[in-house]
Amino acid sequence: MFPIIPANSVAAETGNDEGIFGFGTNGGRTAVTNLVSNAGVVATDVAGVGTARTYLAATQYGGDKGIFGFGEPAGGVASMTNLVSNTGVVATDVAGVGTARANLAACSYGGDKGIFGYGTGPTNITNLVSNAGVVASDQAATTGTARNYLAACEYGDDKGIFGYGLGAYTAVTNLVSNTGVVSSDVAGVGTARNYLAACSYGGDKGIFGYGYGGASLHYSLTNLVSNTGVVSSDVAGVGTGRYAPTACEYGQDKGIFGYGESGPKRNMTNLVSNTGVVSSDVAGVGTARSYLNACSFN
Repeated sequence: MFPIIPANSVAAETGNDEGIFGFGTNGGRTAVTNLVSNAGVVATDVAGVGTARTYLAATQYGGDKGIFGFGEPAGGVASMTNLVSNTGVVATDVAGVGTARANLAACSYGGDKGIFGYGTGPTNITNLVSNAGVVASDQAATTGTARNYLAACEYGDDKGIFGYGLGAYTAVTNLVSNTGVVSSDVAGVGTARNYLAACSYGGDKGIFGYGYGGASLHYSLTNLVSNTGVVSSDVAGVGTGRYAPTACEYGQDKGIFGYGESGPKRNMTNLVSNTGVVSSDVAGVGTARSYLNACSFN
């Protein structure tokens, strides 16, 4: 007998299977990338494509592709982007749209679109990314505390959240609706910090982790984000405390933090289970670096 499926029911959305770490600095700017398998295994370096730069952002779009954007190449800030195919191939530079800036964040929303937001200035400018990877000009209506060195991730299947950062050290967050509208500030929860990372996990939740709190405070603590966008209080850190790492989803419902620095540049990773539990350090693969970014694909 066939199961009865209620009218208008929709299967729960699953995330992407693979990820990619890219760009950053190992003492000099680089465009090198490292693919992440659906088991969370990081591959050796892939020769860089596009302009080497730091302080950029990345997000998935189109359901199965990704985009790196903005950042700081030699000579100043940029708004250029590089698309990532659903097989993890990075494209050459696409001419920038919107205000050139660095130290921003990005996340997906609406199931198949993305948003770049905040950054150098500091500013609260945002730029939407269509499901074809086209970046829009600056949004006229911007909200929230202008800041940089923040992080962002998807939650609730089709929404996003920007959080933490620096104008002054803050834990404030701003929710992104499934139409790309950014909310006013939500009072911060957890330790105020910057240079942190974030990714989705569990199919509909998110996690902020690691970061810098001034006076050489290198954190490994995390803050979970519920499927309604509520940020939890601090969860005791696991792994090496560091700043300027990055993170992405993999395996459809898990996450991975990787790279960063805490004195030396690092290439270690920490896996995130589908219940938001962070693993101890996994030996690094690829060029140790910081100020890079990551997104999922496929």
